[in-house]
Amino acid sequence: MVLKAFFPTCCASVNSGLLVGRWVPEQSSAVVLAIVHFPFIPIQVKELLAQVQQASRVGVAVLGTWCHRRQEPEESLGHFLEGLGTIFSHEPWLQLCRERGSKFWSCKATRRQVPTSPSAPGEDQVMLIFYDQRKVLLSQLNPPAALPDQQAGDATASAGGLAAVFDTVARSEALFRRDRFDEGPVRLSHWQSEGVEASILVELAKRASGPVCLLLSCLLSLISAASACRKANMFVSVLLDVALGLALLSWLHGKDRIGQLADALVPVADHVAEELQHLLQWLMGAPAGLKMNRALDQVLGRFFLYHIHLWISYIHLMSPFIERILWHVGLSACLGLTVALSILSDIVALLTFHIYCFYVYGARLYCLKICGLSSLWRLFRGKKWNVLRQRVDSCSYDLDQLFIGTLLFTILVFLLPTTALYYLVFTLLRLLVVTVQGLIHLLMDLINSLPLYSLGLRLCRPYRLAAGVKFRVLEHEAGGPLRLLMQINPLPYSHVVHTYRLPSCGCHPKHSWGSLCRKLFFGELIYPWRQRGDKQD
Repeated sequence: MVLKAFFPTCCASVNSGLLVGRWVPEQSSAVVLAIVHFPFIPIQVKELLAQVQQASRVGVAVLGTWCHRRQEPEESLGHFLEGLGTIFSHEPWLQLCRERGSKFWSCKATRRQVPTSPSAPGEDQVMLIFYDQRKVLLSQLNPPAALPDQQAGDATASAGGLAAVFDTVARSEALFRRDRFDEGPVRLSHWQSEGVEASILVELAKRASGPVCLLLSCLLSLISAASACRKANMFVSVLLDVALGLALLSWLHGKDRIGQLADALVPVADHVAEELQHLLQWLMGAPAGLKMNRALDQVLGRFFLYHIHLWISYIHLMSPFIERILWHVGLSACLGLTVALSILSDIVALLTFHIYCFYVYGARLYCLKICGLSSLWRLFRGKKWNVLRQRVDSCSYDLDQLFIGTLLFTILVFLLPTTALYYLVFTLLRLLVVTVQGLIHLLMDLINSLPLYSLGLRLCRPYRLAAGVKFRVLEHEAGGPLRLLMQINPLPYSHVVHTYRLPSCGCHPKHSWGSLCRKLFFGELIYPWRQRGDKQD
């Protein structure tokens, strides 16, 4: 039987002692968490393990012994370490040893129970796997959607079988709080044992700076609590939104930019209205050399020109209040950039309300003619639309009905090009306005839903978001154990965005290109918001 022993790299050069960790029987794995050094009293070690187990709910126990042969040969601790197995009974009992001045390791796993069969060996083979304890402690193991490419000498492992290892290290913070230089009766070595001199200086600085340290610890605890409950992305998104809003507010109120915008708004509105008047006058003539129906063309052109005159009068009536309105709109940016963008989208909708009215008039008139032509085309084929059953049924028509239908069909066909041209022009203008509003809403969704905290972790601490692990063979000597190095594969940026993306409002419709073209052809209204009961393709 092959046993897997996960050994922390930070303990590869420490003094001899006891291996403390957790045994995972389902995977035949031993996760080493720390090493207890001499001298120690066994009862104190057992009390420490009981306290850690009660605080972390992890089955921590003494798994075996660790021997680093730095002593002289006559001071060998081999027999003494073998005798500790009778005090700390564990099945199997691991014995890890590293020779002095060489890379050779010896690993044994012995069992004291009698084998079930005479041919069963009393020792198990051990596969030694080194891991970075700090990175595994801080990592969040995500199930990989696609395993990375295998490299030479590497083997990619699935995340499911290693979940127990990551969970064991993550929940053992109570054990890692103890350092081998503490004044307690038991001395430990783990990932916090490296750089002890710096930690002592930091501790002295903490005690000297009292209130500042308290404030920093409160901020760190707030950030850690936010990251633990997976709300750090929302917290960072809100902070960024407010910061961008304050920056926009300071820019608007500096150098009287609001007054400049208010003074430029009315001339721009007048210029747009004049361009629309020129466009309508062009449509009322012979646009692009097309032969239009003169009477209908004049009626539609004068109708839309009247609406433009109403709109210009409305803009000049509101001009004294525009600066005050813009001032309050700019003041709303202190609530966040997305609030200001939402109000900007509403302002665009109000300023282009006449274009929306033109589009609705043209679309309704065009849709009415398309529906009339389709109904009269069914009349020629002896068909009719059954409203109750929602289907096309056969029907017999008399001569008068066919004559009137032919007359109406001819009139609608000759009037359709004029109506279709007005509908096409105003639809293009409406799509331009909807595109501008869509870009504003897209920017709002990007600010609200982008997982900035997770992307920052992926950029600065790639191991925090792990997609899996891979094993690299360190060396395999004849007669020695197989030694592997466990490395963390970071989650790709696309998977980070897909996994940790925050939910957005999603108020815009998700039309397919086929559905959009069908609605444009039949003259159905296209709204920049989702209608209740709409069927999505």
